[in-house]
Amino acid sequence: MQPKQHWENVYTSKSADAVSWYQEHAENSLSLIAQTGVPESASIIDVGGGTSTLVDDLLDKGYTALTVLDLSASALLASQKRLAQRATLVRWIEANVTDAPLGIHQYDVWHDRAVFHFLTRAEERHAYVAAVMRAVKPGGHVIVSTFAEDGPLQCSGLPVMRYSAETLHAAFGNPFTLVQHEKDDHLTPSGNVQKFIYCYCRKTAS
Repeated sequence: MQPKQHWENVYTSKSADAVSWYQEHAENSLSLIAQTGVPESASIIDVGGGTSTLVDDLLDKGYTALTVLDLSASALLASQKRLAQRATLVRWIEANVTDAPLGIHQYDVWHDRAVFHFLTRAEERHAYVAAVMRAVKPGGHVIVSTFAEDGPLQCSGLPVMRYSAETLHAAFGNPFTLVQHEKDDHLTPSGNVQKFIYCYCRKTAS
């Protein structure tokens, strides 16, 4: 099954609050975005945003240049319906992040909770990092969260990569400076605990 078909099946067969990665509010992500210190006019992309409520909370906080990217049209439509009229305030991109039509130096903040760990092939990870290099402004902020070293081996029936702060930073390389990292115990709707690692990096200014 192709990745797009897989995720369309996931989002059409389960409600938004039933998937394992559901959060009522993405508190860690919101905190790290706030710590970047970017103004409310900053351009922020949520990669793999799907049905996440992060975009709702960012709008509530006054951010005005938001983009949500996801492979699943069904997930994006669900978020748009939830936001109702406010959906017009957001740019929506249905694409695979590894070949998405992202502008050069377009974003001040790149946020990804739980996409990167699905990239199990080296060429996929290289394409992802190349997309970050192209799309994030010099000196911009990159927040990526994956399963930690003691996290699950699979998610939604797919194999995943697991990372420490050091190995996740190493996947991005010298153009990125690791500013902060933190672990998180995510409680799934079914009551299981999933171990995550969050890394916040700065892209070099040159």
